[in-house]
Amino acid sequence: MTWRRLRVIIQGLPPESRTMTALRNALPEADLDEQAEQGRPEEGRWSQLEQLVAASCDRLARIEYVLICANTEKKSQRPDRPEPMRRPGAAPRRKKSTLSDAGAQTLFELINGGAA
Repeated sequence: MTWRRLRVIIQGLPPESRTMTALRNALPEADLDEQAEQGRPEEGRWSQLEQLVAASCDRLARIEYVLICANTEKKSQRPDRPEPMRRPGAAPRRKKSTLSDAGAQTLFELINGGAA
């Protein structure tokens, strides 16, 4: 078997096969960022059915989140927003950094002329 024939066989595997899943999971972060910027979901390694199931799961989680928030009186008791299901070509969302009390104090001093 030639290398070309092997490549054609691997590329012809279904998106949900173990080989394609392993290839997708082994992509470095730079390649994931590049695919996300290009925005071509039709070239992703998931089938249409998998894309639809992921979208359905995300929407159901969002409905559940909104329902809980609507029936919770205190903001402190509300859950965190649901994370969307990870898709090929998109890196997971990064958590937003929070401002600590010491950082807030430093920022306040800088704004009020403390740097001069």
